[in-house]
Amino acid sequence: MSLIANIEWFLVPPRWLFVRVETDDGIVGWGEASLEGHAEAVAGALDAARDRLIGHDADRIEDAWQTCHRLGFYRGGPVFLSAISGIDQALWDIKGKRLGVPVWQLLGGQVRERVDVYAWVGGDRPGDVAEASAARFEQGFRAVKMNATEAIGWLDSPDSLKEPVERLRLVRETGIDAGLDFHGRVHKPMARQLIKALEPHGPLFVEEPLTSEHPEAIAQLAAQTHVPLAFGERLYTRWDFKRLFELGAVDIVQPDLSHAGGISEVRRIAAMAETYDVAVAPHCPLGPLALAACMQIALTTPNFVIQEMSLGIHYNSIDADLGTYLADPGVFAVEGGSVAALTGPGLGVEIDEEKVRSVARDPHRWRNPVWRGADGSLREW
Repeated sequence: MSLIANIEWFLVPPRWLFVRVETDDGIVGWGEASLEGHAEAVAGALDAARDRLIGHDADRIEDAWQTCHRLGFYRGGPVFLSAISGIDQALWDIKGKRLGVPVWQLLGGQVRERVDVYAWVGGDRPGDVAEASAARFEQGFRAVKMNATEAIGWLDSPDSLKEPVERLRLVRETGIDAGLDFHGRVHKPMARQLIKALEPHGPLFVEEPLTSEHPEAIAQLAAQTHVPLAFGERLYTRWDFKRLFELGAVDIVQPDLSHAGGISEVRRIAAMAETYDVAVAPHCPLGPLALAACMQIALTTPNFVIQEMSLGIHYNSIDADLGTYLADPGVFAVEGGSVAALTGPGLGVEIDEEKVRSVARDPHRWRNPVWRGADGSLREW
């Protein structure tokens, strides 16, 4: 029996939270519990989880998951589930390293050899997307994602929809596919109009057309368009996704492996999605550990379709990008729109622990921007 001896966490730029779990026989596993803008809250939840898990059998991953989720009486939500996610990923990493196999071998083996991926263009306030999309094509990508709009009013002028449509047209002319992220910025009075206007230009999908509080309204939108609707970065368990499946409100689910209970829970969400003929495209504008965990799901999930990756995303910087904390950044090399299966034991990536510890001495305090309209009212970011 191998027992959990220590759990540590590190806040590292640009906005990530890495979790390190060590067993009493010296095996170290890494996970990622990044929760953008709320990392300090997750650190507190990890502190509480640590009290429960020190001395726990590291091989009993499901029991550790259930202990963290159910034993504290209050459950669910982004903070608790992000903490569980980081620990869960680290425990799978440990088990894979102990057995000398990738996590995907422990999940039943591969259903594909390569994982289709997409990158971001355009930033929070999208611009220069055609040039950026052409550059992404040269990098090896065949699909991108961009924010559909800047800040937009609850009810705005129809003229405010002209720019998003023109941006999509320009990107599609470069020969690359494009997903449009509404980011919860667009409310119902405008969302229907914008989806209809985008439809002739063939978006790959529309993401988060409304916020997660409105499953019935999302179902209404789904009934009015042929554009695939993607959703789920702000849902955290299979119970959160259940209503969307029952309503037929979504075509692609996007659980985030750093928010939605890690590998264990996203595996279950993906299986639920398959029973409704819904595709899976995990959300991941985060760090290398989150992406490595997503790859394990992608390689073993029949209804997986495409994987988000944060290489060069606008939240990153020259000093902290996807490969910054990896001993070998080449494991995520993009070729022909896809990344080869990770073959190393555990999550398949090696963290530069010395660099992580050094950088974490000055922990980040990342916060998203505050947007307001001309009248001073708060706008969705």
